Amino acid sequence: MIKRECAAVLKKFSTFFPVVSVTGPRQSGKTTLVKDVFSEKEYVSLEHPEVRKHAENDPQDFLNQFPHGVIIDEVQRVPDLFSYIQIIVDENKEMGLYILTGSNQFEYMQNISQSLAGRISIIKLLPFSYLEIYNKRKIDRNEILVKGMYPAIFDRDIPATKFYPSYIETYLERDVRQIKNVTDLSVFHKFLELCAGRTGQILNRSSLSNECGVSQPTIEKWLTILEASYIIYRMPSYFKNIKKRIVKSPKLYFFDTGLVCNLLGIYTPQQLRNHPLRGEIFETFVVSELLKYRYHKGQRSNYYFYRDNHMNEVDVIIDTGYGPVPLEIKSGMTINDSFFKGLDFFRKLENRYKYSGLIYGGDRNFKYINHEIRDYSKVYEMCEELTKDDNWKV
Repeated sequence: MIKRECAAVLKKFSTFFPVVSVTGPRQSGKTTLVKDVFSEKEYVSLEHPEVRKHAENDPQDFLNQFPHGVIIDEVQRVPDLFSYIQIIVDENKEMGLYILTGSNQFEYMQNISQSLAGRISIIKLLPFSYLEIYNKRKIDRNEILVKGMYPAIFDRDIPATKFYPSYIETYLERDVRQIKNVTDLSVFHKFLELCAGRTGQILNRSSLSNECGVSQPTIEKWLTILEASYIIYRMPSYFKNIKKRIVKSPKLYFFDTGLVCNLLGIYTPQQLRNHPLRGEIFETFVVSELLKYRYHKGQRSNYYFYRDNHMNEVDVIIDTGYGPVPLEIKSGMTINDSFFKGLDFFRKLENRYKYSGLIYGGDRNFKYINHEIRDYSKVYEMCEELTKDDNWKV
């Protein structure tokens, strides 16, 4: 079994809070993780009809079965449980009593905020990171992007061409069909494919509305569904302390490039190598790795992008406690001066930081003038380097 980097963090959080939650997309490895980290606890899944019926009909009796706590999988299936869990943990005072998992971020977080605020710690578990899978081995970037990072592809050796169509069908049938805002799954599937073609780009709801033949409010509701399911991430624009006119629409990213490639009909590394969106897909991979770096530590995203009306742009702004750090992402394997244009521009706006960062498609790692340069396998290393306290002019 591939060890998850957040296992130690999860265990530590269980000593601080009576309830610990792991949420994330379907099949990201939540169940495997919690059963491994909390192997001493009993486990129940509310996907099981009889178990769910018991929890729905008599929540108190259901929880009384587990005086020493329990792992409850897909807990959002029985929302009433949250209130009963609150009562028990308030009376018991024991840390790490309940370990919960859930796949639908919207309903899950709604229930948590109503019943368990201040009593629960949350970790978002995404598919494997590069470091978890390949450690420090260098793998062809196009192979990684097409294959994606979902655990089943590695644990069960399922070809990506078999896994993703099944994943998409299951997602549409089990998750999307239950939502009132979606009445035609074929149109929603088209919408999903159109979003894949826009990964790494500024979100244009009007364009999606026209191509799908639905209203912009409907597009916004559908985007919220994808976000709640951990399919997409909307990166906000950075505009703190900057007076220039900037683009305020978010950028759209998928959490997994394998899913993007499958939706776009890219099935081999060679197809990706010649594809017009290869740069955006590479950028999507790096942003996903950045998010894993934060989420798997139980931290929120602190990433933004910058673009103004004069087309000055930086792919990622890391908002640290001291200030913003610019990071550029380039799929090219050969470094040239144009890679640093946005970084140099932003450094003139915010000049308190010693370095800026570049992650690119090559294989060299070095420092160039004021820029930290890393290859695509070193995203975590770049995050560590760029957020050092001693890099600031204070």
